[in-house]
Amino acid sequence: MISKNLFSIVCGILVWILGVSFYLLSFYVPILENLELQSNSALALGIIPSACIGTYLFYTKSHIKPSTLGLTFVIVATLLDVIVTVPVFIVPNGGSYLEFFGDPMFYTIVVEFYFIVFYFGNHLTNKKIKA
Repeated sequence: MISKNLFSIVCGILVWILGVSFYLLSFYVPILENLELQSNSALALGIIPSACIGTYLFYTKSHIKPSTLGLTFVIVATLLDVIVTVPVFIVPNGGSYLEFFGDPMFYTIVVEFYFIVFYFGNHLTNKKIKA
């Protein structure tokens, strides 16, 4: 049986993969002239179903406090951004770590991500308690 901590990390990786997919796919459908704004907007919208899917999958098999799960997901996503996103997708296109992590939109999405997991996790755990 997989431990709840390892399972939360696996679910966090899944959410990160879905989020990066939304981000990268937005470049293939140019709607706005500013592709960076478009990709950040796509990520901000795409993180909602992605975080809900990861949270739901986690709570179908295991249980920890939603605040802990949200923090785990954020830490996993940030580490994967450091290890994969920036060197593979940002730096080759002329960006840098400072530019990526200095962007206020990054922190906006991190806060959004945490609160989606926190609130949806609370919803799911309160639903289990009442049932």
